Amino acid sequence: MTRPLALVTGASTGIGAAFARLLAAEGYDLLLAADEPAVHDVAKELDGTGRRAEACVVDLADPQAVHRLHDMAHGFGQSVDVAVLNAGIGVWGRFDEVDLDTQLRVVDLNVRSTVHLAVLLARDMAAAGRGRMLMVASIAGKAPGPGHAAYAASKAFVHSYAEAARHDLRGTGVSVTSLLPGPTATSFFRRNDMEEARVAQGPQASAETVARQGYEAMMRGRDMVVGGRLFHRVQTMFSGFVPDRLGAAIASRETERVGPPQE
Repeated sequence: MTRPLALVTGASTGIGAAFARLLAAEGYDLLLAADEPAVHDVAKELDGTGRRAEACVVDLADPQAVHRLHDMAHGFGQSVDVAVLNAGIGVWGRFDEVDLDTQLRVVDLNVRSTVHLAVLLARDMAAAGRGRMLMVASIAGKAPGPGHAAYAASKAFVHSYAEAARHDLRGTGVSVTSLLPGPTATSFFRRNDMEEARVAQGPQASAETVARQGYEAMMRGRDMVVGGRLFHRVQTMFSGFVPDRLGAAIASRETERVGPPQE
């Protein structure tokens, strides 16, 4: 019998790789995408468990790459049952001082490619009458984000888009869930040169914990879930009651430079 198929972007490390391992354990074949060759290592690891796991090194900030990944999914000969849209990058610093091209790449990858791939996959899922999609946003998107303005705004977009897409797809058999991770022990802060920021040096949840929380919420058909520690779930719950000006002031403290991590 054909096993269900899951597609995971940003699957070379961190939350994406944790999702890939979890989905393999749950019986899914996998199409894994990332912008670095390490995604082949994850696919090889999971292919050895008896699951079919294929990797695609692709820069989803390029629209043609999104189509290429979608074509690879069609190559499995079945529709995608689960899609985890996790690929994303960040940028740290005062917005008028940070490299403009870097900020625009954040928008291209986090926002545009999410919309592009979500629409292509949702059409397939709706035609099949089934499917579960999870879009990875962030608790950073629940308030203005001084110090990482483009990143926080991009994740606010992803969360809002997921909630609207969920509503639009009512009655199709397709559900959409938004996952809002708090600080997570991945390579995110290192890759975005944020290791000296306060948020990078505080308590962090494991990628496996966040992936499990996201997976369970997605399979239950929930609209959203805050991933990580209880403190961040409570913090996010109350963020909607705080005026944006105050929220920006509170959030700015998390992106302050506090110096190198303590050994």
